[in-house]
Amino acid sequence: MIRVAFICVHNSCRSQIAEALGKHFASDVFESYSAGTELKDRINPDAVRLIKELYGIDMDETQRPKLLEDIPPVDIVITMGCNVTCPYLPCKYREDWGLEDPTGKPDEEFRKVIGFIERKVLELKQRLENNEVSLK
Repeated sequence: MIRVAFICVHNSCRSQIAEALGKHFASDVFESYSAGTELKDRINPDAVRLIKELYGIDMDETQRPKLLEDIPPVDIVITMGCNVTCPYLPCKYREDWGLEDPTGKPDEEFRKVIGFIERKVLELKQRLENNEVSLK
């Protein structure tokens, strides 16, 4: 099974949303992990609330903030758009989704980010199913 890591600095919002949606929409194609280089004590409460509302997923029950060393070796790294240097993790394929952090912004901004992540997860799943991503 292909392993995908969604990476940002704090592993509290965008990468956690991506992990949840990866597990929800693509667990038949890849395993989803998220991690960061610095830990927050919890997942962003607005992200938790909206993912629960939109998908019925309780990230507080199924996920926790993790450091890079807390996840297994991965094949694909997706950086979320860190604005600073994104954390480095060895992999066979890497891409950056260039997302602004919605922390502290209204629900509308969170919903835009969540919708973007959902589209990108589904697109990645399809590209992997069609062997359009080289993992050599």
